[in-house]
Amino acid sequence: MTRYAVHDTLTEALARRVLEVPGVAFLKPGLGDLLRSRTGAGAGRAGRQPAGIRVTRGDGSEPWEVDVRIVVRKERRGVDVARATRQALEESLATLLPDSKASVRVTVTGLV
Repeated sequence: MTRYAVHDTLTEALARRVLEVPGVAFLKPGLGDLLRSRTGAGAGRAGRQPAGIRVTRGDGSEPWEVDVRIVVRKERRGVDVARATRQALEESLATLLPDSKASVRVTVTGLV
């Protein structure tokens, strides 16, 4: 797999895992997603990275950095959902990339 294929596969897997965490309503949409949803254009475009999650890595020796922005269901405590999300991501990263280090940051951007 190329570096970009690994990045895309990892990002998609982590985004799916975040959405499985109880209390997560959705990943925060990006500006492009908001504009497309208003016009109806570009829905379901293949090859696009999920909004609300950014996975980066400088080079092969640097740790992966995962930055996630979620919207939480209002019947749940945001701090509990953020902690559960972080734990789920750390477990997924340990499984998917057992020999790599990673840092995870979860930000709750809203309640619905």
